[in-house]
Amino acid sequence: MTVAIRATDLVKSYTPGSRALDGVSLEVASGEVLVVMGPSGSGKSTLIRTFNGLEKLDGGELDVLGVRLDAAHEERPVREIRRRVGMVFQQFNLFPHLSILDNITLAPVKVQKRPKAQAEQRAIELLDQMGIREQAHKFPAQLSGGQQQRVAIARALALDPEVMLFDEPTSALDPERVKEVLDAMRQLARDGMTMVVVTHELGFAREVADRVMFMDQGQVVETSDPASFFTNAREERSRRFLSQMV
Repeated sequence: MTVAIRATDLVKSYTPGSRALDGVSLEVASGEVLVVMGPSGSGKSTLIRTFNGLEKLDGGELDVLGVRLDAAHEERPVREIRRRVGMVFQQFNLFPHLSILDNITLAPVKVQKRPKAQAEQRAIELLDQMGIREQAHKFPAQLSGGQQQRVAIARALALDPEVMLFDEPTSALDPERVKEVLDAMRQLARDGMTMVVVTHELGFAREVADRVMFMDQGQVVETSDPASFFTNAREERSRRFLSQMV
C-alpha cells in the first residue's frame, strides 16, 4: 500500500487552552476515499486544510505525497504540496469577472506556464466530464450553484492533482443541486482519485467511502468501513451523532 497522506499527532490551536486538533493521527492510501464526519466545531475543516498548508500546525508532522510539513511551515514544501493537491471549498470562489473557461485556465497558464491552447483544451475536457461543457463561455453569475461548484472541481482538476480535498462541497447548495456535485465526485472516485471529503452527506459516504473517520472535539473518535460505521458504530459519541443525522 502506498500512503498518500500520513498525519502524526497533529496539534492546532486558535485560542489558548483550546485545541482544534488534539493529537490527530491517520493515514490515507493512494486511491482511497476517506470521508471525515463529525459535529460542527469538531476539527474536520481544520484538519483537511492542514493537508495543503492552508492551516499552520502547532505540533505534529504531516507527510503529503512524500513532502513533509511541520510547525515550521516552510514555504517551499507548502508550495510543492499545493502543486500536487487540489481543494474544493464550501464556497465556489470563482472570479466573477472571468468566463468559466478563463477561471479554469488561469492557474495552468499563470502558474504551470502551460500554452493557453493546451490549457483551454484540457478545460473543455474537464467541463465535458462535469457535464457542463456548454457553460464554457458564460460567467459564474449565469450558472446555478451546482454548476458553479462543478466548475470549481474542474478548476482544481485542471492542475492535474494527485490528491483532491473537499471541504463540505455541497453545504452551500440548494438540495436539488447537491446530487449533480456528488455525482461528479462519485466519478472521480471511480476513476481512482485519492480523496479526503468532509461532508454530512450520509448516502455519499455509504456508497463511495472506503473508510469513514468520525471526529469530535479535535480528536479522532473512530475510523471504520462505511458498513460498520453506519450500522454498528463502536463509540457512543458516534452513535449519538448518527441518530441526530437520520
